[in-house]
Formats: sequence, structure tokens, C-alpha cells
Amino acid sequence: MIKILFVCHGNICRSPMAEFVMKNIVKKNGKDKNFFIESRATSAEEIGNPVYPAVREKLKEHGMDCTGKVACQLRRTDYMQYDYFIGMDQANLKNMIRIFGGDPDQKIHLLMDYTDHPRDIMDPWYTRDFEKAWQDIQEGCQGFFRFILQKIL
Repeated sequence: MIKILFVCHGNICRSPMAEFVMKNIVKKNGKDKNFFIESRATSAEEIGNPVYPAVREKLKEHGMDCTGKVACQLRRTDYMQYDYFIGMDQANLKNMIRIFGGDPDQKIHLLMDYTDHPRDIMDPWYTRDFEKAWQDIQEGCQGFFRFILQKIL
């Protein structure tokens, strides 16, 4: 079982979007039994809050339901529980390393590093561009899934 944790600042926009996009990709490819996928926040600001309404609508628009998902904070103990920690931007990577006290097993990665155009995924909470975040996350998750198929499965 490949255990993936998507991470962003508040766990109400980008990381839950990535969580549900990736779950959808693996399910469509008949690999859902090979994966355990969740998401977390590096901050405590939104803990317990549901996925942001614009993200819920974007997921719903594409046939995905995130009902019941609430923001959870990343914990130091998560490091031993997951194979991959996939951040949305450089600040997420820095905060994960701080929370974990390092990355000795090289588990922390940027989602867009699995694409032909590595970059941060801008936070739609600030940009208000949920479509751009959707497109980037789709591209990143598809690239990450291809990587896993080639390297792992």
C-alpha cells in the first residue's frame, strides 16, 4: 500500500483538492486498493473547518464529493506513517521539514516537480483563481501517478 499525504497551509483548498483528485485518478485506473491518500495542514488556523466552498464546488463540478472532510494538522508522528508528503509550495516544504525535524528518508516533495514545468501552486485562498489551482493540481497529480506507476507499481 502506497501512503500519500498532500499538504498545504490550511488544508481547506489545495491539499484537499489534491487528495480528492488523486483518489479519483487511482480509482479510474483501478488502483484504489493500492493507495491510502489523505491531506493535512501545516498550520492550525483552519483545523476542524470543512473544505472551502469554492473548492467543494470545483470538485463537485468534476464529479467528486468531499463531504465530511475537515482540516487536520500535520503531526511529527505522521512521518513514519506515510511514504510521500506532497506539498503545494516551497513554504509547505519548509514547514514540513520544521514539523518533522528534517527529511532523512527523502519523503517530502513538491507536487509540480512531477510535471514538465516544476513550480509552486499558488494558493487560491489569496489569488481567488480556483480554476488555475484546479488545472495545476490535475497536472501535478497525473504526473505523480505516472511516476508511481513507473517507479513503484
